[in-house]
Amino acid sequence: MEPTPQSAATPTCYRHADVGTYVSCVRCERPICPACMREASVGFQCPRCVSEGAASVRQGRTVAGGRISAVPLVTYALMAVNVLVYLGEVIWPGIVERLQMLGLGLVGPDGGLYVYQEHYPAGWHTGGVAGGEWYRLLTGAFLHLPPTDGAFALLHIVLNMASLWNLGRIVEAQLGRLRYLVVYLVSALGGSVVVLLIVPETSTVGASGAIFGLGAAYYVIARRLGAQMRQVNRFMAFLLLWLLVSATFASWQGHLGGLLTGALLTAGLVYAPRERRGLVQGVVCGAVVVLLVVAAALKVAAL
Repeated sequence: MEPTPQSAATPTCYRHADVGTYVSCVRCERPICPACMREASVGFQCPRCVSEGAASVRQGRTVAGGRISAVPLVTYALMAVNVLVYLGEVIWPGIVERLQMLGLGLVGPDGGLYVYQEHYPAGWHTGGVAGGEWYRLLTGAFLHLPPTDGAFALLHIVLNMASLWNLGRIVEAQLGRLRYLVVYLVSALGGSVVVLLIVPETSTVGASGAIFGLGAAYYVIARRLGAQMRQVNRFMAFLLLWLLVSATFASWQGHLGGLLTGALLTAGLVYAPRERRGLVQGVVCGAVVVLLVVAAALKVAAL
């Protein structure tokens, strides 16, 4: 249908010059047609003024100063990476040996990784973090027990992903995406460093260190917000009990390292003074990372 011609005296919409109208935007006072009308508290506004008004509204911030987001995008992404890596283990089982967390091991002539021994044959060389494979401090946190380990292997990743789903959504909403990602990754690093310090010859895999860090973050955030602590304290008691129980079948060192790192890092993020928040948070994050790297370097030098 062709638009009805307008007389010369009829104002036309500033966005649709062929449509006549007698309605004007209450902000900019330019004429707008029905297709451009956006209902306001009084009268109508045009789309441009609505956009400018939305841009001028101060965005809400989390307790740590991050942007508020209704979608836990980082949690989804971390879960996706873990699941994709697990599928990679199914296709190529050798990825576990290549990327698992191991502080000190031996690489044989066949390229395989073996338990370290003080006197080893010629042609063998040191492997693991002590052999310069520093990436293992993080890559091991995205691996899980391989499918060849039986039913418990599948349970391992299922439990970790369920924990990440439940904790991650809460912590990400309270910290903001960037700070949440930092807590996750640095907690994973902290877990690996404590494993390196205490049991360097033990290989470990799993996101548990990072998840324990998120558990500690949840507790610290609740304290900072003045939340009802009864339920939070019960959760923390369960987490500590799980830390003790896991000593019989899992790496309690990685769990403890993630827990302590997550607590320290989150405290620095949520208790930073608002006036110098960015500076203080940056210093805290940098200091924690430097502390972990220096501790790992000193341990490697002593091996």
